[in-house]
Amino acid sequence: MDPTTVATIFSICLLGGLVGGFTLFVLPRTRQRFIAHVPKVAALVAVSATAGSLYFSEIADFIPCELCWYQRIAMYPLAMILPLALVRRDRDVMNEAFVLAAAGLLASAYHMRVQWFPDSSNSCALDDGCSAKWVEGLGVFTIPQMAATAFFLIIMLSVAFTFEEESGDTLAHADSAAVRG
Repeated sequence: MDPTTVATIFSICLLGGLVGGFTLFVLPRTRQRFIAHVPKVAALVAVSATAGSLYFSEIADFIPCELCWYQRIAMYPLAMILPLALVRRDRDVMNEAFVLAAAGLLASAYHMRVQWFPDSSNSCALDDGCSAKWVEGLGVFTIPQMAATAFFLIIMLSVAFTFEEESGDTLAHADSAAVRG
């Protein structure tokens, strides 16, 4: 599969995640049913983003720039701790996921700025690759934009999960849904 096709597939999945996340926040009934699955979805997002990152560097031979490495430093641990938290049934990990995802989102946002305004950046040389647009999924999503979207999804999921946990309103419902499903 060529890198543009992979980027397009990831972009479509991320857009679907954004629509699903928006629905999660807007419709209380949906939120109540979905909240038990938030850690699974967050783990899926992190593992998929890591797999995409590895695909682009190891299979497509895109050389990660300095800013890509900062994003990886935030995403790769998420791809480890979120699935492990599922196995251990550690519901508190979503707080740590929020912190890592927020740091990654900041790095992604800065990387997007460098791509949009390459002449105004002093973090990477123009021949370094930070301003390079290796692929554009759906003709729009560059690698840092896909990473930012993944980080944003994890942040959104962790906020929704933590808010529901603290409110206690749907905790009993979410626990019973988790046992059933």
